[in-house]
Amino acid sequence: MGDSVSGTGKRAATMIRSARSVLSIAGGDDAAQKSSATEQAKPSNTYPGEDANKTTSPTAGETAPRFDSLVTYPEALPERPREEPPEPSDDPLSHKLEGIPAEPGVYLLKDRNGKVLYVGKAKSLRSRVRAYFRENGDGRMQVRFLMKRVRDFDTLVARSEKEALILENNLIKQYKPRYNIRLKDDKSYLSAKITRHAWPRITVTRRIVKDGGRYLGPFGSADGLRETIDVIRKVFPLRTCSDGVFRNRSRPCIEYQIKRCLGPCCLPVDREEYDRHLQAAQMLLEGKNLELLKEMRERMKAYAERLEFEEAARVRDRVRAIEKTVERQTVLHHWGGDQDVFGLYRQGGFIEALVLMIRNGKLTSTQSWSFQDLEFPDEEVLADLLTQYYSGVRFLPDEVIVPVAIEDADVRAELLSERRGRRVEFVVPQRGDKLRLLEMAMENARQSFNSRRDNENTREKMLEEVRTKLHLHNSPKRIECYDISNLQGSMVVASQVTFDEGEPQKALYRRYRIRTVEGQDDFASMYEVLSRRLRRAVEENEFPDLWVIDGGKGQLNVAVEVLKEARLFEQIEVVSIAKQHVLNDPRERTVEKSEERIFLPNRKDPIVLPKNSTALFLMVRVRDEAHRFAITYNRELRRRARLRSVLDDIEGIGPVRRRALLRHFGSLRRIREASVEQLALVKGVNRELAAEIRRHLDTMSALLDQEEKVEREEDRIAQEYLDAGNGQLELLPLEPAVVSASPAASQSTSE
Repeated sequence: MGDSVSGTGKRAATMIRSARSVLSIAGGDDAAQKSSATEQAKPSNTYPGEDANKTTSPTAGETAPRFDSLVTYPEALPERPREEPPEPSDDPLSHKLEGIPAEPGVYLLKDRNGKVLYVGKAKSLRSRVRAYFRENGDGRMQVRFLMKRVRDFDTLVARSEKEALILENNLIKQYKPRYNIRLKDDKSYLSAKITRHAWPRITVTRRIVKDGGRYLGPFGSADGLRETIDVIRKVFPLRTCSDGVFRNRSRPCIEYQIKRCLGPCCLPVDREEYDRHLQAAQMLLEGKNLELLKEMRERMKAYAERLEFEEAARVRDRVRAIEKTVERQTVLHHWGGDQDVFGLYRQGGFIEALVLMIRNGKLTSTQSWSFQDLEFPDEEVLADLLTQYYSGVRFLPDEVIVPVAIEDADVRAELLSERRGRRVEFVVPQRGDKLRLLEMAMENARQSFNSRRDNENTREKMLEEVRTKLHLHNSPKRIECYDISNLQGSMVVASQVTFDEGEPQKALYRRYRIRTVEGQDDFASMYEVLSRRLRRAVEENEFPDLWVIDGGKGQLNVAVEVLKEARLFEQIEVVSIAKQHVLNDPRERTVEKSEERIFLPNRKDPIVLPKNSTALFLMVRVRDEAHRFAITYNRELRRRARLRSVLDDIEGIGPVRRRALLRHFGSLRRIREASVEQLALVKGVNRELAAEIRRHLDTMSALLDQEEKVEREEDRIAQEYLDAGNGQLELLPLEPAVVSASPAASQSTSE
């Protein structure tokens, strides 16, 4: 049936086409046009089988029937008048782009609030800035996301590329833009400082200020720098006392007696000899060990030739001490100069940068940085890194070895050469020893990247386990722990420690003195501390994810009440962790202790975490750090009170002289050990008052001995506490077998 219908339809279509061809041939073009007009005049709802001769006048917008199709066509839409293109708007940003000069300088991209998002420099401000605002001008994802927020820009013209480089660095320091690379502040690293003084001394510092001193570093290894400083103090007789002590000294101290200082504070000292020792110490800090040893050996031979064997032996001992330090340094090549070798490793927007500091062919130190969410190319990342790295007071090497070519390397080399007074060269090695150094830096950057990522994964797993074990709503990124400390109801203090991403943030630690509670009331004290903390959190609009309270259900209920009163109970989660207690007779040889118990709100029974779990490891470390911090503050207050009570009983000693004594000697124990002559050296203390202080201290010696015995016992307990690892969070390795160290940490919590 279907086949016959389709066949009939085909025959009908053929007949219609034949009729049209006949009409076209018979009537020519006119007939064809009439036929076409007749077809267009048919109504749109005429179907096959209806009267073909029946016609209706078509209305506007209707379509005539098509006889060769069974499909009904919709009505045609009326034509709309063609719109004229809009007039270009008077955009102030467009006019600003047209007026950009084609000179070198610096540009600042800003958001709608005028906040600087990015600072950059360019040889030609016109071409560089316009590229940002052109469609498809810069296809990097980072730039596209940046330009979605940019609403304005400023440009600063510089006289040269070198001046633009300096200006860019200053503006990055000033505005700290979100999309510029920002190195960790050098205060995180130790530097050696040679003070500006008639008789300079060498100190260790984290702060670099423009005070006229010479700074060497920063050094990546704090232990290595302190060890070198210790060698310097043993080998070279330079002064170590502060400027205040130096001014008030009337006779040489013990450092002079043990031959570690020439005594310039009181004795006539040869300026040339002192400067020679200072120069030798500086060479040791700069890593110029071979030159220093060669010079000292020549001086030793000169002393021996003049038969000055004591001086020759003294120089020989110094040479041996320095050689022991030099032996631990990694020798890369024997005839090398001073080099900084930069390595980069990246995975997408995550970048690890590292520098090898090579001095006289020896690897003396390393420093690394980690960046994320950066999709700029390697040359731009490296350029920003170099700008900020060499911006401060820093040792400038002969060569800076980099993995990729930098557009303005010549300008940077000229700028650093002017600062150094000698030539500094930027090198991209292709072969030889320098290429091997670069490969070493790149490999170290890769290993640093993997190590950092492993640590981050470990922290994430640790925090996720805390969330699941403690039935928290979210992973606790920021944890705060509180503890109350007192001594028999007196000097009640509290501590707050903060852990961010599983690491202690000591800049966020806080200490509290209890103001509204008299005597020993841990619950009321905790209520006061938490209430004060929440008031500050509301003012700063910065809240923690989890509160950990040192105590049991009572302390937990206090914290819950404080959160409910502040209407933050749904936002800040809270738990408490109770200390271990002894289960058996403590006089037995083996002491059995309970498990660590963690209490949750609205839950009767505590949670007991497995001994080797990372969640327990973190919770115990957080609690123990808060406990240590509180005890330290309590002991500090007691020492101040003891010193105040001892010295205030002496007639003629007030706050000013008490502070002078403490500043001069450092502690009550050293004041007790001082003689009348040493006490008389303190500013504001004459010999009669010094004798009175000495008599008073001798009278109270028995009581002070007992107090110092108690203090030493506290120090011993605290040291054992720290030696066991308490209060110092260390990342757990991925292997669960090593996590068994956590029970040792938990055993000491009962102290």
